[in-house]
Amino acid sequence: MPSTQSSYFQSYPNAEGYFGQFGGNHYPPELRPALEELASSYEELRQTPEFQQTLNKVRGGLQGRPTPIHHLENISNQVAGAQIFIKREDLNHTGAHKINHCVGFALLAKKMGKNKLIAETGAGQHGVALATAAAYFGLECEVHMGEMDISKQSSNVGRMQLLGARVVPATTGQSALKDASDSAFNAYVEQHEHALYAIGSAIGPHPFPMIVRDFQAIVGREAREQFISITNGSLPEHVVACVAGGSNAMGIYSGFIDDPDVALHAVEPLGISDELGQHAATLSYGRPGTLHGARSLVLQKDDGTSADVSSIASGLAYPGVGPEIAMLHETGRVCIAAISNEEAISALFRMAKFEGIIPALESAHALAFAIRLASRRPSSERILVNLSGRGDKDVEFVLENYGTGA
Repeated sequence: MPSTQSSYFQSYPNAEGYFGQFGGNHYPPELRPALEELASSYEELRQTPEFQQTLNKVRGGLQGRPTPIHHLENISNQVAGAQIFIKREDLNHTGAHKINHCVGFALLAKKMGKNKLIAETGAGQHGVALATAAAYFGLECEVHMGEMDISKQSSNVGRMQLLGARVVPATTGQSALKDASDSAFNAYVEQHEHALYAIGSAIGPHPFPMIVRDFQAIVGREAREQFISITNGSLPEHVVACVAGGSNAMGIYSGFIDDPDVALHAVEPLGISDELGQHAATLSYGRPGTLHGARSLVLQKDDGTSADVSSIASGLAYPGVGPEIAMLHETGRVCIAAISNEEAISALFRMAKFEGIIPALESAHALAFAIRLASRRPSSERILVNLSGRGDKDVEFVLENYGTGA
């Protein structure tokens, strides 16, 4: 959990769940009691030694934490600019950062007397992580996934099913992440008395963005301590993460958010072009609106409905952004950048061929920007990237559409 000494975490969110003008609870009234129960249970349970001890045990034994920081020496030497380091969240059990909050939600559900977890997934990493946590804690699991993503990420679908989860296809709209979220929210409305919604990112109504951030903050705490140890007392000049909902970003930002000399960079998917419907760059092109129970920035059509989105990375194909990320952008604490499909693919091939690491397509966006940034900064500076997931899930798609990059 974030340090209680941090002035930032004492201030955000406020009692109503707002991060500045963003956030709040814009969910159907019939679910208010369930969300209030979740908020109060979380605040009570997170303070107990038993909860923390169990969480730490699972993080160490099941997840394999702590994950290391690794210096990308080969690529840094090629770029001949700032040095690039990565936080290896791809080494978590199940292959991504998502399990950090999934085990937290599973433990919450168990303590609250719920017997089922419901969630959405895009690339499938959150779904696999939740199915893993549900299996460990003896809970039922229902994962909603866009029909298009089910086809693209068939290996992750199989993993979820092998772990005992029921995968529910979302067939409306673009049959992608936003539509999976709609489907999962509707399922939660019907089943909230016995089920807990384990949201996939730092989105949705209060208290979901706060809970996801807090569980993901383990990434930032570890990264800060590790970086200080590696550099004999220094912090990175730049911290970089890909952003859609914002779970991996808020996780690593949490360790540095009170350090004004550390620049925080949010990397969005530019997709095919900057034309609406051809990207998912919400911070760059979104407007204030309400999506999935919270006020935030949303990519919108002229009539105010959410726009179609496009990204090579299924986990980034979302027309909104978490309310905390929206606030950090509005206040200028987070710098934004956009990376195209082709730039992300290029970074994936470069990482594979020169560092021996195949990153997830989502993480490849952050790496592509870090390489660009490094080429423009002096060698005395250090860039820390949250390598949020590994690319096993993307290999078949990349080979079919881009070959081996030779």
